[in-house]
Amino acid sequence: MKTVEIHVSGRVQSVGFRACTRKIATNLGITGEVMNLPDGRLRICASADPAVLEKFVSLLYECPRVVIRSLSITDREPHPYPDFSIRRVLE
Repeated sequence: MKTVEIHVSGRVQSVGFRACTRKIATNLGITGEVMNLPDGRLRICASADPAVLEKFVSLLYECPRVVIRSLSITDREPHPYPDFSIRRVLE
């Protein structure tokens, strides 16, 4: 099990990206959370097998109406999430 934090910039807010992210994560059996950031980026924390996380990241580019300009991935300490949830804006 691996946990990563992903920051995504571009046209990623107000286009349904959080819902698309949750759908992909749920379909792949990934747990974690996704939220908008005040600076316009999206933050995703995800826990799963490393190969599944790679597939997850590649599928994010297929979300409709989303334009990803940059995506950064940082490894985090493994964290058990009960499911994959959408959170409000991180303050």
